[in-house]
Amino acid sequence: MKKLVLPLLVVIALVIAACAPAATPAPTQAPTMAPIVEPSPEPQTIVDVAVADGRFTTLAAALQAANLVDTLKGEGPFTVFAPTDDAFAQLPAGTVEALLADIPALTNILLYHVVPGKVLAADVVKLTSAETANSIPVQIKVVDGEVFVNSSKVVITDVEASNGVIHVIDSVILPPKDIVSIAVENGSFTTLAAALEAADLVETLQGEGPFTVFAPTDEAFAKLPEGTIEALLADIPALKDILLYHVVEGRLFAADVLASENLETLQGKKAAVELKDEKPYVGGAQIVVTDILASNGVIHVIDTVMLPPKDIVETAVADGRFTTLAAALIAADLIDTLKGEGPFTVFAPTDDAFAKLPAGTVEDLLKPENLETLRNILLYHVVPGKVLSGDVVTLTNATTVLGKDLVIKVENDKVFINNAQVIIVDVLASNGVIHVIDTVLIPE
Repeated sequence: MKKLVLPLLVVIALVIAACAPAATPAPTQAPTMAPIVEPSPEPQTIVDVAVADGRFTTLAAALQAANLVDTLKGEGPFTVFAPTDDAFAQLPAGTVEALLADIPALTNILLYHVVPGKVLAADVVKLTSAETANSIPVQIKVVDGEVFVNSSKVVITDVEASNGVIHVIDSVILPPKDIVSIAVENGSFTTLAAALEAADLVETLQGEGPFTVFAPTDEAFAKLPEGTIEALLADIPALKDILLYHVVEGRLFAADVLASENLETLQGKKAAVELKDEKPYVGGAQIVVTDILASNGVIHVIDTVMLPPKDIVETAVADGRFTTLAAALIAADLIDTLKGEGPFTVFAPTDDAFAKLPAGTVEDLLKPENLETLRNILLYHVVPGKVLSGDVVTLTNATTVLGKDLVIKVENDKVFINNAQVIIVDVLASNGVIHVIDTVLIPE
């Protein structure tokens, strides 16, 4: 019996083992694949973008000829105002070919289209000018929502490149000529051109500068008294003095001019800037055309020849109607004061005004024992600062150099200082302004 049990147990064990689930095999590591690395695109420089676009073949050829490709492939950043092939096609026939044969001129033109730095459209419209890579600025203006660089319209903006940005323009921007060349070629400044030649100032105003020139037209010179031009051409120092009074150091656009009260001229005296009836004036001349850009500055056209102002005393003496006032200033030792820097506002009584005083008054005041009284009377006619008529009428009083106040009032469109009527206003002097009055002011 025992012999039968043991084999039976073995069979049962074998059956159970056969029916049991197979053991799970140990996991094996799946083979890994190397990641696929997409090649990154090469950075597209300004030159690359222009060439790839297909509308700038002439520009690309010009850059190659002028050896500027490496420059505009450089680090930068640059802002390029890029003329299309159609823009180059607008140039007179043969111009492109001539430029490709004149590399310095071509280089100068191309660099005039490049502004250092990356200036996006949103920043461009905030500017009035931008200095280019050839050191001559371009003017920027927005007209009816369209942006112009000089006279070229920006037609596409913010084409970004790895080393800057491109703005596409519809015409080639040509660098301007120098101040003298522009004046000569214009045809409206023949007298000015002749005067510059006579005064030996042509080379000066063709120099590096920059200069701001207020240029009187031929019509402006024609307004001078008969014989004045001929007399000046025979008196070169006086002519040169007048011409230099029309020149200011630096490039001042209209906005810069109007932001100033006075401009220091190369002649040495200041030219007053003011607005009258919303029209700009400089040195008494109206500015009729502004911002004519030159390679070495800017020209503003004026309708009158500016004559260097005399100081207050010189102006009064030269006028001829203030002989008594001039004598009184000398007697009171006030000449040097009113020839000083100032500025001063003088309410100047005419000889007729002094003649209205009681008989013998002037003679008594000129006596040595009365000079202190005379001095006080004269100082009562002087207000510190330059107060033009437009400002005078807004005041009710003004404190004089004497320390006492003047009463100012407007009645029937006439301005009175105390009881004296102002009969002539805004006689400009180098150190202030004169308003002519018909009565001597006597301090109380």
